[in-house]
Amino acid sequence: MSVSTSTDANPPREPAWDIARLFPDQGTWSIDDYLELTNSSNQRVEFDDGNIEVLAMPTEAHELIIRFLFLAMYNFATPKQLGEAFFSGIRVRNLNTKYRIPDIVFMLTENRHRRTNDFWDGADLVMEVVSPDAESRTRDLVKKKQEYAAASIPEYWIVDPRNSQVTVLTLQNGDYVEHGTFQTGEHATSVLLQEFSIDVSAVFAAAKDA
Repeated sequence: MSVSTSTDANPPREPAWDIARLFPDQGTWSIDDYLELTNSSNQRVEFDDGNIEVLAMPTEAHELIIRFLFLAMYNFATPKQLGEAFFSGIRVRNLNTKYRIPDIVFMLTENRHRRTNDFWDGADLVMEVVSPDAESRTRDLVKKKQEYAAASIPEYWIVDPRNSQVTVLTLQNGDYVEHGTFQTGEHATSVLLQEFSIDVSAVFAAAKDA
């Protein structure tokens, strides 16, 4: 009597190559391809000159920081009717060939014509909470800094849990200059939104229960 081994009963499985071939190769994605993919998926995906970049799913600590930042901006801007703030999920077009999904986006009321149901055409202020992996750090600290400046986004906040600091960049003559790097015990301030500030200690304390 022969006995089937686990190898015989469960042969190695191959990836679903036929499904993968339904999608464009990297470098050949169109904007319509990207929008169609993200409209039908809850995966966080960004678009960069014909390539898609699948973002890591956020941790609870990451989301707690985003929630704190969003509520602070929302509670500041909404009563004064200064503009609209949203948290991660809004696609922002930078130039014509790049779409990003910032952790926090803000658009002034006078620029609301640049907001559509599908994506925003740029933004007035964006915030990114930097994830710990090397790829994400390079994307937020280097790549997006260049892209957001090229897209003429007036202000970029980089919230870095690893170093417990918030860097606020403001656009001058097409490039970002540092308004300030704020540590725990200090308040990060905005150039775009006068009187808006955030307690840096409270930002990172928001994630301590995760």
